[in-house]
Amino acid sequence: MTKTVMLLNGPNLNLLGKRQPEIYGRETLADVEAMAKKAAAAHGLALRPHQSNAEHQIIDWIHEARETAQAIVINPGAFTHTSIAILDALNAFEGPVLEVHISNVHKRESFRHHSYVSLRADGVIAGFGVQGYVLAIERMATLLKRG
Repeated sequence: MTKTVMLLNGPNLNLLGKRQPEIYGRETLADVEAMAKKAAAAHGLALRPHQSNAEHQIIDWIHEARETAQAIVINPGAFTHTSIAILDALNAFEGPVLEVHISNVHKRESFRHHSYVSLRADGVIAGFGVQGYVLAIERMATLLKRG
């Protein structure tokens, strides 16, 4: 049985390649999803990518993952620093969770240094640009093989 990884991207990540390329790079969300799908396929994993600017939609996808996915890779965007509701939803998910940030959040504004999601995440990848998504898939493949 192929294991499924749900890839969740939060607010403003639909603007990748257009918004602050000096911070987030020139790759688009479609580029990121293609890279992540290729990495997942190389490990025999299925990837289901989603992006939303709406907190409730991300929560609904996390709830859906309880029944349809074995793992979650999430870049919660600004919800990282604000959403206890996303943390609560992730706490109800039993599989591994990896948190990804394109920029190094610790070199940015102090409000970005705190992550509610990190309280649940099994690992955090930050500051590697969009390559962080591929690194997360690589790590997730290892975690899923163990489990």
